[in-house]
Amino acid sequence: MTLSFSEFISGFFSNPALAITALLTIGVIIVNGWTDAPNAIATCVVTRAMGPKAAVIMAALGNFLGVFVMTKINNTVAMTIYNMVDFGGDAHEAMIALCAALFAIVTWATAAWIFGIPTSESHALIAGLSGAAIALHNSLGGINAAEWLKVIYGIVFSSVMGFSLGWLVAKITQMTCRNMDRRKTNRFFKAAEITGGAASAFMHGAQDGQKFMSIFLLGMCLVKGQGNVTQFEIPTWLMIMCSLIMSLGTSMGGYKIIKSVGMDMVKLELYQGFSADFASVACMLIASFTGMPVSTTHTKTTAVMGVGAAKRFSSVNWDVVKEMVLAWLLTFPGCGLVGYLMAKLFMFIF
Repeated sequence: MTLSFSEFISGFFSNPALAITALLTIGVIIVNGWTDAPNAIATCVVTRAMGPKAAVIMAALGNFLGVFVMTKINNTVAMTIYNMVDFGGDAHEAMIALCAALFAIVTWATAAWIFGIPTSESHALIAGLSGAAIALHNSLGGINAAEWLKVIYGIVFSSVMGFSLGWLVAKITQMTCRNMDRRKTNRFFKAAEITGGAASAFMHGAQDGQKFMSIFLLGMCLVKGQGNVTQFEIPTWLMIMCSLIMSLGTSMGGYKIIKSVGMDMVKLELYQGFSADFASVACMLIASFTGMPVSTTHTKTTAVMGVGAAKRFSSVNWDVVKEMVLAWLLTFPGCGLVGYLMAKLFMFIF
């Protein structure tokens, strides 16, 4: 399936169902911008390698390039999310269920943002879609178990690999630079940190951009009554729109999450910020090529934990970590339940 910009604009103003779906998807991308995207640039900002405004601009460019380049090379993450649930053959009910899932995701993410907790929008997306599909089928029949396995693999991989690689890179950096002039190494790590932040933004676009564009296209397919489409082409205009909307969300409210990840949990130095970026980028790159939908939040925060633990175990504020982990654990059942209840309510009303 292909969708031109002119088709989208024409449908947006003539088809209420398409307009509602598009606006809800845009809402989800905005909250992703203020909850998930700040993780990519958190280390740059808190180590003062870059100012917040410059970092947001860099995040916008990185998100777009990540979406554009990685989608051209490999769009398996988008296909994984697109095929994760089956909303059935009734296009009307499927549209209602999808809108309910998107509404649930926005509600969950906004609540997390208010408390400054960096939850995973990726996992909220998956949970909300799954809850809505279960409500639609009144069973687990709408869940694609094979695609869900990739999510579980991604959770384990990003958490374990993020922490371990963050710890290892920080240790190697400490040993390598132990007897070097601190001022010279700081100049190097400031440049390296900016490069690492740009790479993190690129990988955020490669991962999360693909996820939300796939949901956007799923909605468009359902509006057209083409719920059986299994292959699609992501248009360039959608990549640009997605990256700009994410950046808008980051500029609107990203600093709360930046503070939680880069200041409250661990007080980061320049070399630690670089180590965390290197570790998280490596993890997300591997996941993107293997089709595992990993969370930018999980990957970056576990990498920051590993970096902090490499210096001293007590360097990590484990009370903040406990709050984050609790929020992560609650995301699947919590957002899944909200998605289920919203789908039931929407189907009753509409």
